[in-house]
Amino acid sequence: MEIIWRKSSRSADTGNCLEVAVQDGEILIRESDDPSVIIRTSRAKLRAFIDGAAAGEFDDLA
Repeated sequence: MEIIWRKSSRSADTGNCLEVAVQDGEILIRESDDPSVIIRTSRAKLRAFIDGAAAGEFDDLA
């Protein structure tokens, strides 16, 4: 089965594109400029990360 990758419309012109897909219940994440490297995670772990980022837990990395 072919993986269907999606990326945010906000990243279209920046070149800094993360793409996401779902395969067999896992969330897949990759950078569009290096598509051979794929991170696999669960929906719950991705949600925890997104919530932490929204709360500013990773602001010191930017």
